[in-house]
This record gives sequence, structure tokens and C-alpha cells, in this order.
Amino acid sequence: MSIQTITAEQASQLVRQGAMLIDIRDADEHARERIPQSYPIPVAEIGRTPLPEGTSTVIFHCRSGNRTVVNAAKLRASTGCEAYVLEGGLDAWKRAGLPVVTDRGQPLELMRQVQIWAGTLVLLGVILGATVSAAFYLLAGFVGAGLVFAGVTGTCGMARFLQLMPWNRRMAA
Repeated sequence: MSIQTITAEQASQLVRQGAMLIDIRDADEHARERIPQSYPIPVAEIGRTPLPEGTSTVIFHCRSGNRTVVNAAKLRASTGCEAYVLEGGLDAWKRAGLPVVTDRGQPLELMRQVQIWAGTLVLLGVILGATVSAAFYLLAGFVGAGLVFAGVTGTCGMARFLQLMPWNRRMAA
């Protein structure tokens, strides 16, 4: 059985009628920006975290709609009730002018931090390699190798390191 996609306006109407809106993004993403009525269950927890008793309709969403589409079969299988995917995710919800809670006091999403730091280190390694010493190219190579390792294993050393930084402790708490 497939899962239907619905617009932000349709989702908003269903939420007003009692549907449960489930945010499948990671906790750090949900903490920074979310739909007020959404209930966070990261995609990795789908199927392991039970829905509240009496849930008759669920609407899954992510930021852009891509994660929900990629995981549609898993999302559908996780519930025995009527289920939908919010087409375009949180971005579509915002474009429709529907309410969003934003907490700029929360740190940037961890993967965005990894992208910023990895990009900065690679750029720095290339610039210093070209202007100071070719040995700095090793920095860019090291970061590239770390990204390949993260992609292959699903374990990102830089993300684990960044989680320990003081600015990320508020989100963890």
C-alpha cells in the first residue's frame, strides 16, 4: 500500500481535525525550526517509537519532502492508520504562510555545521597549499577522506566532535 502526498493546506486542515503531524527530521533540526503541532519522531526511530493511543490519521513531514519520499515505504509500514506525506515538507508549509516556530537560540543543525567546517577546512587547505606550502593540501585530503569514510560507514567523526562543542550543549539538553 502506498502513502498519499497532500499539500500544506490539506495537512493544516487535517491537523485542525485531529490528525497527528510527525516530524521525521533529527532532534536538532526540530529544535531549531518546526511546525507548532508537530510531534518529533526521527526517521531512524520510525517503527520503534509507538504512536500515541487513538491516533487515526498521521501526516509525516521533513524539511523539503525528500526524506519522506525516500522513506515512504517505511513510514507507511510504521502505522496502521490513515497516513499521508506533506508534499514539500516544512518548506512548503512556510510557503503556504502557515505558522512555524523558530528558535534561533538553538545551534545550526549538526549536518550544516559539518558542511561549514568541512568546507572551511578544505578551502583553507587549498589556499594554504597554493600560497604557503604544498603540505597543506594534506589537510584538504584528510577532510575528503573523512567525508568518504562518513559516507561509507554512516559514522561522522566531525559530527561527533561538533556535538561536544559548547554551542551544541543546549540542544543536547
